[in-house]
Amino acid sequence: MNNATLTADAAETKTTDSQLARPVIVLDHIHKIYRMGDVEVHALRGISLTIREGEFVAIMGASGSGKSTTMNIIGCLDRPSRGLYTLDGVDVSQMSKDERADIRNRKIGFVFQGFNLLSRTSATENVELPMLYAGLPAPERQARASKALKAVGLAGREQNHPNQLSGGQQQRVAIARALVNQPSLILADEPTGNLDSRTSVEVMEIFQRLNDEQGITLVLVTHENDIAEYAKRVIVFKDGKINRDYPITERRSAAEELRNWPTAVEDDDD
Repeated sequence: MNNATLTADAAETKTTDSQLARPVIVLDHIHKIYRMGDVEVHALRGISLTIREGEFVAIMGASGSGKSTTMNIIGCLDRPSRGLYTLDGVDVSQMSKDERADIRNRKIGFVFQGFNLLSRTSATENVELPMLYAGLPAPERQARASKALKAVGLAGREQNHPNQLSGGQQQRVAIARALVNQPSLILADEPTGNLDSRTSVEVMEIFQRLNDEQGITLVLVTHENDIAEYAKRVIVFKDGKINRDYPITERRSAAEELRNWPTAVEDDDD
C-alpha cells in the first residue's frame, strides 16, 4: 500500500469520525426578525447549521450579514423568532431570560475582543467569576482557576491585576475564564481584534491546542481571513443566509509560525 493510499484512508477515517461526533449546536431553519416601528428587519432567513463536538469553526461575513445575530443566538444571548435551536441536546429556542443565563454559565465559555476583565481584581479572581455564579466552594474555585491559568501559560501571574498584564496576557485570562466551568462550547468574538500580529498568533496557538489536545468545540467570529485559516471549517454569511460552508484543507499552524517567528526586527541600514 503506497503513501497516497494511506493518506486517503486517513482522510476518510477522519471525515467519518467527524461525522459520528455528537452535535453540540443544531440550528434548524432559524429566523430572526427585528421590528423597528412598522418596519421588519430580517436578520436571519431560515438558516440551518450543525456544529459537532471537537470542531473548530470560523464564522465570517460583512456587517449586516447575520453572523453577529447568529452568534447571539448560539450564545443564548437572544432567541430566534422562528426555528429550533438545540445546544448539547437541549432545546433552548424559547427559554426564558433566566433559563438562558443558567445555560450560558453551565454550557458556554465566552471570549470577547475587549477582554471584559474586572480591573480591580486579580487574574485568579477574574477566572473564578463563572464558578462564583455557579455556587462552587472557594477551594474548588481556586484549584480550577489555577489549573486554567496554567493551561494558557500564566502560571505565576495569578495575583496580577489586568493593568499589570499585557493585552495578550489579558486575553489569556479571558480564555482561562471561559474554560473553568468545562463548557460544551467556547465562543470567541473577534478575540484578536485588539492584539498585534504576534500576540494574535499566540492566542490562536492556545485555541488550536485546546481544540486539538482537549477536543474543545470552538466557534470563532472574525473578519480576518488569515485568522479564519487557523480553524478547521469556515462558514460565511451574506444577507441573513449561509453563503459558503467549507473545510480548511491546509490549516495554518500557529505553533509552527511562532517557532519560526523572528526574534527581532533586523536593521535596514547595512
